[in-house]
Amino acid sequence: MNRSGSPSRAPDRPASGGSRPRPGDARQAASLRLEDLDYALPAELIAQHPPARREDARLLVLDRATGGIADARFAELGRYLGPGDTVVVNETRVRPARLETRRPGGGRVELLLVRPLPDGAWSALARPAKRAPPGTLLEAAGGALRLLVTEAGPGGERVVRVAHGELAATLERHGQVPLPPYIRRAAEPQDRERYQTVFARQDGAVAAPTAGLHFSPALLEGLAARGIEIVPVLLHVGPGTFRPVTAADPRDHRMDAEWFEVPEAAATALNAGRARGRRIVAVGTTVVRALESACDANGGTLAAASGWTRKFIAPPYRFRASDALITNFHLPRTTLLLLVAAFAGTERMRAAYAHAIAGRYRFYSYGDAMLIL
Repeated sequence: MNRSGSPSRAPDRPASGGSRPRPGDARQAASLRLEDLDYALPAELIAQHPPARREDARLLVLDRATGGIADARFAELGRYLGPGDTVVVNETRVRPARLETRRPGGGRVELLLVRPLPDGAWSALARPAKRAPPGTLLEAAGGALRLLVTEAGPGGERVVRVAHGELAATLERHGQVPLPPYIRRAAEPQDRERYQTVFARQDGAVAAPTAGLHFSPALLEGLAARGIEIVPVLLHVGPGTFRPVTAADPRDHRMDAEWFEVPEAAATALNAGRARGRRIVAVGTTVVRALESACDANGGTLAAASGWTRKFIAPPYRFRASDALITNFHLPRTTLLLLVAAFAGTERMRAAYAHAIAGRYRFYSYGDAMLIL
């Protein structure tokens, strides 16, 4: 993987997961109905801005064994972890990937630059897509950048190629942080920092791994002082993270392909901790999916792996590389909520969400967090 996030070994059309799925992985939601992923959320509980400090978020602690629920602050995370526990984070970095462009006639087209392709073109999403058929030349930054639309797909997918200018430089100067659609405001200067984890290292995501947004340098130092190891892996979050499950049978949902890497050093550290009886604490659903994809690629054993993954996790599921999960609260009828239901148990998850709503927790990307033990 180069530092731009463009995988040199990856195909330009990731048609299938880079890891081999376990038998039945895509068919494991038999006991779950789509309606089980519904809940009523007052609109005012959808966080529109981050808290003053990252670790100021609230933390709901759910004990899977007993169903017990405790209310805490994220700054107190270390109370629930022990020396030798390994906290696994996703070091993907969000690009300022939303770019305003115009057709030669003046019509506005918003592009979301999803990923670079090996041939130099880019996969993108266009809105409104009807204004960007193949052959359209789009201009940005007053004509400093021109992009040619070369291919079109369903759902607004486009392939664009630079005809003039520098795309990376234009994104850094003029691109907007791709805030999720439920944040109903324009991106602000602070979002460049706050919609990014402090351990972000490798460009490639169009959405933040939001469970990691609560960690500050001071909190990480405090965990390290308690003997808790921080281990990075990678999964570049794609736009499919916001795509709802629409099939009546959740088993029919198809995940978007995303690039993941579990380095040798990470696998070694995690296995060493497990051998000493220590827990693997996954920070976010993306970390869980990266670790489980690595297990898929190695016959069920956690070892180094990388590639495109469409890993889909739904109840019932046997997790092989995560003992605890830190996660934000997720939208109804999403694959993220399916994964949480698989990890916590559907009824435990529903009880935790009901508690969070009654307790006026803040929801979604800039909202509060849950620790599932």
